[in-house]
Amino acid sequence: MASTKSWTAQAIRKQFLDFFNERNHEIVASAPLVIKGDPTLMFTNAGMNQFKEAFLGNREPSNVRVTDTQKCLRVSGKHNDLEEVGHDTYHHTMFEMLGNWSFGDYFKKEAIAWAWELLTEVYKLDKDRLYVTVFEGDSSENLSRDFEAEVNWQNFIAQDRILNGNKKDNFWEMGLTGPCGPCSEIHIDLRSDEERAKVDGASLVNQDHPQVVEVWNLVFMEYNRLADGSLQALPAKHVDTGMGFERLCMALQGKQSNYDTDVFQPLIQHLSKISNHPYGEAEKTDIALRVIADHVRAVAFAISDGQLPSNNGAGYVIRRILRRAIRYGFSYLNLKKAFIYQLVDILADQMGESFPELLDQKNLVQKVILEEEQSFLRTLDQGLSRLDQISSESASNQIDGAKVFELYDTFGFPPDLTALILKEKGKSFDQSAYEAEMKKQKERARSATKVDTGDWVVLEEDDREEFIGYDHLEAKVRITRYRKVLSKKKELYQIILNLTPFYPEGGGQVGDSGKLISDTEELSIFDTKKEHGLIIHFSDKLPANPKANFKAVVNRKRQKITSLNHSATHLMHQALREVLGSHVEQKGSLVHPEYLRFDFSHFSKVEAGEIAQIEQLVNERIRANYPLEEFRNIPIEEAEGMGAMMLFGEKYGDTVRAIKFGESIELCGGIHAKASGEIGLFTIVSEGAVAAGIRRIEAYTGESARTYLKDKAGILASLQQELKNPKDPLGGLQKLKEENSQLKREIERFKQAQATAERRAWKSAIVVVNDFERLIIKTELDPKNIKDALFQLKGEHPRLAAVVAAESDGKANIAVALGDALLSEKDWKAGALVKELAMEIGGGGGGQPGFAMAGGSKPQGIENALNKAKTILQ
Repeated sequence: MASTKSWTAQAIRKQFLDFFNERNHEIVASAPLVIKGDPTLMFTNAGMNQFKEAFLGNREPSNVRVTDTQKCLRVSGKHNDLEEVGHDTYHHTMFEMLGNWSFGDYFKKEAIAWAWELLTEVYKLDKDRLYVTVFEGDSSENLSRDFEAEVNWQNFIAQDRILNGNKKDNFWEMGLTGPCGPCSEIHIDLRSDEERAKVDGASLVNQDHPQVVEVWNLVFMEYNRLADGSLQALPAKHVDTGMGFERLCMALQGKQSNYDTDVFQPLIQHLSKISNHPYGEAEKTDIALRVIADHVRAVAFAISDGQLPSNNGAGYVIRRILRRAIRYGFSYLNLKKAFIYQLVDILADQMGESFPELLDQKNLVQKVILEEEQSFLRTLDQGLSRLDQISSESASNQIDGAKVFELYDTFGFPPDLTALILKEKGKSFDQSAYEAEMKKQKERARSATKVDTGDWVVLEEDDREEFIGYDHLEAKVRITRYRKVLSKKKELYQIILNLTPFYPEGGGQVGDSGKLISDTEELSIFDTKKEHGLIIHFSDKLPANPKANFKAVVNRKRQKITSLNHSATHLMHQALREVLGSHVEQKGSLVHPEYLRFDFSHFSKVEAGEIAQIEQLVNERIRANYPLEEFRNIPIEEAEGMGAMMLFGEKYGDTVRAIKFGESIELCGGIHAKASGEIGLFTIVSEGAVAAGIRRIEAYTGESARTYLKDKAGILASLQQELKNPKDPLGGLQKLKEENSQLKREIERFKQAQATAERRAWKSAIVVVNDFERLIIKTELDPKNIKDALFQLKGEHPRLAAVVAAESDGKANIAVALGDALLSEKDWKAGALVKELAMEIGGGGGGQPGFAMAGGSKPQGIENALNKAKTILQ
């Protein structure tokens, strides 16, 4: 079944790249997992993503033949494998896609011949285990059968192994829009000879059989899918092939599962060791081991490419994947402490040679994962407490599904874990109610983010849109195409010009705004972005005559202030590395006309003295008035030789632009000051953590900095006046704080004495009712002292039922406490009782069976509440 040669994962990857390199393919690096500048995709989900602009004709590829191994992530949108991961043997979140590409060069004949040669002559896979599919055509789209592919396959494989594939399986589309075309898949039958003799492998192709799987997909890009659903011929025909690296390893190593290969086994064996659950012992633990081994790869590579876990966008997806791994360990492997971060060392050893970013960012990846694990484990503890409360308050053995959704929505507490815990208690939850709440949330999210983008209306063909904004802020232009966009019931237009002085958002710098002016009208441009290599100008309206001649005018003042902030960001980056150390790397930035924001790697708070040093260095370099030195379109090797800083998570071309002020030199495409002296002044206004090992600084420059410092000076003058200590305001403030602390201590002592007296009074107010003791009373104590007093009384009186009410600041508070002996004998619960009493004070509350509190806005209802308590507690 396996190849006759013993193949390791690293050897398999190298052989693929070498094979195509020998056939004049340039080996290119994998693009980052997180996609920038493409609103239709969040993550790289296929090998072709980084070449999308070349397929659309918007960018010339570096070579007409390229090959690579691409990191891919499929967890959202059309290609969403997340829920299947771990439950079968071949789905993954993050996976490698081996690919070879032709941009208008070779086509089906060569692609098919080389694929067959590599698989059967080099890798030595058994020919009689292989099947291929060709697109059978689709009359609804007026697409004919792919006879060309079939004829080429007939040179290598028997006709009965060439199978028809429908549009779902054999017409490849990256998403709802974009490049697409017919494809030809190569499948391998990995079953035993006995199984193959019983059932023909051809009948199992594309039937989700775990041992009859697709291993390589040869896509023949011929079309572009438009927003209206129609197909448009691409400017040239291309080849885009993708071979699943993990599946290829399974086939070559003679395994029945991707997870049995040396791609995953080092991770799984470590997990087995620390959890004491051998792989292969039980289905549930095996699934957990596979889920975690898969998910740590996705999370580690995403973080190493610059995407940190967060609560929105791509960051939320990464957090969701990591939390899924944590809860599988928590629920099925009994791993209650952080453990996933330990796997990063193993992963870096395995894959660091092919993906050096994993080695470069290893420490950061470990720290981020560790902090995320610790945070989510705390959340799970909170969720467990809330689940106990919900369970104890429920009169039924079936918990309300809406409350289970609340657990998920508030604490990230997964429903399957809830179901597992409830099952242990002999309970369940209403699945339909849970799903109804989830559906409502998804509909809210969809309506909030729904964007309807029309197709381009082309006014004139233009091979290349030219950006001239480094040298000009005005230009005579023509509109070459436009389209309408509907978002949140707002209508706007995206406009492409034949050339433009408008800088598109990029490198952290916001896009330019300005105007388009014709002889008869003036159009406002409120933003500029880049998408698929096109610079897009955003406007609220379309000109009455789009074919008119226009003058494009950039908002000079706004761009100038923004450019000063961008140059100050470079100077600050340099100063940070000098003051804090060379480990500092940029992890994100925002260059705005009002301020600049900079995220960077550093594992501790930046102290006040360090901030002062950074400010001093930046302001010294501003005063030095270093001239801007710009190096356009230089080879990347030359930039590296100059010592230019390069940002992680970015994929650079063969030629780059470098910006230099004094000793500061970075690769950058943004707009900058003509000399550092134009910045005027720099001051840091805030510093804090945004994630594990990531700090964020916000700063002002120029007039904003002067205004900020002037305002601070005014506050200081007012403080000096209030403290009546103009010479030593800090000393005066410290004295005031000490006096305040002394007064607080005296108040606390008074409250404690009052509470002691109250407790004595409460003891004398306890009455015996039937077989228990009862205390129902109104007090002047605050909620904290009420709670402390009641817990002390409970300890002394195990058969006590107490209800204590208080009024404070126009609000009412009620506390209920039940002794341990009563809880075991009577069907009373403090949480349920306090809710009943809270109705009298116009409020609500809850708590544990033995103690609960409620608050309300109607203190006049306290007497009624206490009387109701007497009625209930009999």
